Amino acid sequence: MKTLAALILIAAIWAVGLAAFADRIDRSTPPRDPDPAGGVVVLTGQGSNERIIAGASLLEDGKGRRMLISGVNREASREDIRRVSKTVRRLYDCCVDLGFTAADTVGNARETAEWARSMRYKSLIIVTADYHMPRAMLELRSAMPGLELQPYPVATPVMNAHYWWRTSRTARLMVGEYSKYLAILGREMVRGLGPKDAEPAPAPAKG
Repeated sequence: MKTLAALILIAAIWAVGLAAFADRIDRSTPPRDPDPAGGVVVLTGQGSNERIIAGASLLEDGKGRRMLISGVNREASREDIRRVSKTVRRLYDCCVDLGFTAADTVGNARETAEWARSMRYKSLIIVTADYHMPRAMLELRSAMPGLELQPYPVATPVMNAHYWWRTSRTARLMVGEYSKYLAILGREMVRGLGPKDAEPAPAPAKG
């Protein structure tokens, strides 16, 4: 009986958390106007066109000096991405970098960290889908703890965050994203509780 009660309590807490997570996503768009940063980073995935267009608009508005599009399909050409972004060729040719190595959010974080390090940027604007933003920010902050990261969530046709429960497809997407978010949050909490590097021993006194 106690086991059943505990399971019901856990399920209730999980459901309340899911509702809060969905509400957070619903209220995240439209995003506030970000402060200028070193670079703009677009994470590709479902609804990539809207993300790329939003990132290109930020670049054109001078919100960043360069833009990285992370996780580009290897079969897509540079010209394919330019057409999607609707960026003027002069700006695209000078200031847009494409990353082809990332295959998931962890890969996005690594690719972004390497790019930011090579560009010596201290601040980035992160553009991705609204439902993907919470998990993406966890991974990016884990990979780049010293950088200032501004989220710029974009609503996409893939997910109506306000009515996510109305179709099985969006419900599965929301539940899956929430579950992944909890897993990464748990991972980061465990890392935070892990053993810290030992303090260096004091140097022996001279004389």
